[in-house]
Amino acid sequence: MSDDTWLVVGLGNPGPRYAGNRHNVGAMVIDHLAERTGGRLKAHKAGASADSVRLGAAPGTRAILAVPHSYMNLSGGPTKGIATFFSVPPERIVVVHDELDIPFGQVRLKRGGGEGGHNGLRSITASFGTKDYLRVRVGIDRPPGRMDAASYVLKDFSSTERKELPFLVDDAADAVELLLDKGLTDAQQVVHAPRP
Repeated sequence: MSDDTWLVVGLGNPGPRYAGNRHNVGAMVIDHLAERTGGRLKAHKAGASADSVRLGAAPGTRAILAVPHSYMNLSGGPTKGIATFFSVPPERIVVVHDELDIPFGQVRLKRGGGEGGHNGLRSITASFGTKDYLRVRVGIDRPPGRMDAASYVLKDFSSTERKELPFLVDDAADAVELLLDKGLTDAQQVVHAPRP
């Protein structure tokens, strides 16, 4: 692959039991980007489903879309395997993941920083030996009352949230494309702008 290839990884847990969980919103965004670009995620020997597509404004930026087949807390191995296979350095990796510290319906972009207790991010950081990769943080809000965060992320979105979920997934997919098109700072100005 050429020097301008990106790797966009969506985090989640494998199998139908977890498919609708809040923790799987990153994988949902990758599925949406694949649909949007006519891509088809296929099993890769690195332990992930992946496909090469073009994202953003025409002619588009070459990107590998990937969803690890592992459980969330082991996401780093397959992510590193795909990155190594396609020769993508950590600074050209975008990880799409659920974020408890952001209200449901909002998307935020950043590079590096802490993992905030997110086991998928922790695993990726450990595998690459750096936190210096890009994140598309998809807000799922904090759990209500005294509910444990680990239980909350493994529950399906509520019926009210499910009505809004397609818009959130679409916004996160837009944010990925904008990030690849315009770079982090310019993309943040658009994505983080207050809604009218």
